Amino acid sequence: YRRLQAKETRLSEFNRTERKAMLGSYTKVLFVRDPFHRLIATFLQGMGISPSFSSFVQEVLDSRKVHEAWKPLVSLCQPCLVQYDYVVMFGFLRQELGHLLRRAGLPAGSLLPELTDSQVQWTYRWLAEQMFSELSAQQKQRLSHFYRWDLAAFPFPSSFLSD
Repeated sequence: YRRLQAKETRLSEFNRTERKAMLGSYTKVLFVRDPFHRLIATFLQGMGISPSFSSFVQEVLDSRKVHEAWKPLVSLCQPCLVQYDYVVMFGFLRQELGHLLRRAGLPAGSLLPELTDSQVQWTYRWLAEQMFSELSAQQKQRLSHFYRWDLAAFPFPSSFLSD
């Protein structure tokens, strides 16, 4: 494709015909994670300078520039533009990655981490409860609004932001 050689060419820069031809030859996999869990991970990785989760969330909500670490998934992965073959949910990685590896003809068992999905889900549920309790009602409402398109596009039934 004519612009494929250029550095960091965005998918949106190709016309519809070019996109369809280019993406048609790939298996497209999208990994998604509850937006609230993404915020928690970003905070724990020290991406903000805030001493508390609540003040970090306030920084995110007040920031004029949206950092990729907490940007809504819909704006990052363009699910309306790209027709993904698989959507893999964080928390079901072992199960879903095993399926993908078997479809690709690879040995699934030896390539997957030992941690079980239920342990991951339980840990994040507990952590999310703790962090969510730190937030004000206004912060909770603003976060739900900020991630409204992610919550509409992907099934996060147990997300605190869905409530």
